[in-house]
Amino acid sequence: MLNTVLFDMGGTLEDIWYNDETVADVMEKLKAVLRANGLEPGCTDQEFQERVLAGVKDYKRWSEGNMLEAKPEEIWPDYYLKSFGFDREKLLPITEELANLWEITYYHRELRPGVKELMDGLKARGYHIGVISNNASLYNVFNVLEEYGIRDYMEDVTVSSVTGYRKPHPEIFRISMRQMRCRPENCVYVGDTVSRDIIGAKRAGFGRAAQIYSFLTAQKDVGIPIAESEKPDVVIQNFEEFLAWLDRENPAMALK
Repeated sequence: MLNTVLFDMGGTLEDIWYNDETVADVMEKLKAVLRANGLEPGCTDQEFQERVLAGVKDYKRWSEGNMLEAKPEEIWPDYYLKSFGFDREKLLPITEELANLWEITYYHRELRPGVKELMDGLKARGYHIGVISNNASLYNVFNVLEEYGIRDYMEDVTVSSVTGYRKPHPEIFRISMRQMRCRPENCVYVGDTVSRDIIGAKRAGFGRAAQIYSFLTAQKDVGIPIAESEKPDVVIQNFEEFLAWLDRENPAMALK
């Protein structure tokens, strides 16, 4: 019987997107933090952005290719800001600040409609609830859940930067299940991408996997070969629809 529902964060519980304005904003704020700590980029604004984004691309190539996540103190000096050759001793103490700044500024984030109602509905039915998220900041997911007022619903929050594994690596799902003390066949995972969320949950043996589309869905899933066994069990438009589907799939825990 299904008794646990685990959620992706960015693109699932929260709507997420970026554009030229958010990119420009994060670059300005990064430079301000660096300069406040005695680290001068020494280049034009355009060159700064190009060099940072090239470092991000290099990191994504390594991280996504290996399904691993480094810590902020490795990501920023060794990838994002590598070309600047900053004094590592000055940079290391601010890497988590930079990582969190990136997550909340490069991306526009807001809680999806109906999330709190969904959490109340799941709790009323007796489900265990948690989060499994890819995030290159150690604390961002925890902080954002607090800001949204939904942290207390979560029995566990498993983040790639803490575990070292990123979705779709099955180990990050297994770590979450160990911490939640649940079995994979009893779990439902809800995410916005097949390539990370659905495939990862299916390979970890989850009982069900549901997909909700986001800004990131198309770009992350493009060109990904998907086996029939790794397709979502349902594609939902909103969380009211998800709860109705869950009641049909698992009538034993539906409200009477």
